[in-house]
Amino acid sequence: MLALPELLTQAQANACLGGLVQGLKAESTAIVVVDASRLQTFDSAALAVLMECRRVAASVNKTVQMQGMPTRLRDLAQLYGVSDLLPDSAAFTV
Repeated sequence: MLALPELLTQAQANACLGGLVQGLKAESTAIVVVDASRLQTFDSAALAVLMECRRVAASVNKTVQMQGMPTRLRDLAQLYGVSDLLPDSAAFTV
């Protein structure tokens, strides 16, 4: 299981994405779970990180499955029009 940090803003996005992509590629399973329950402070960069993870996962024939996504992040996804790619539920596939 991979996890998002407490803080994920534009300043942390590249480092976070790099770690997630490395972890995603190292996982031996086709479905990789990303836990977002620790995420407290974030901006739209968090969505960009998740969307890029989704793209990278697809390129290596894997699926990212989220768990513990904060309500505020789901609301932000709806505002940006990507909520269909990040369904509003406790556990979902992106």
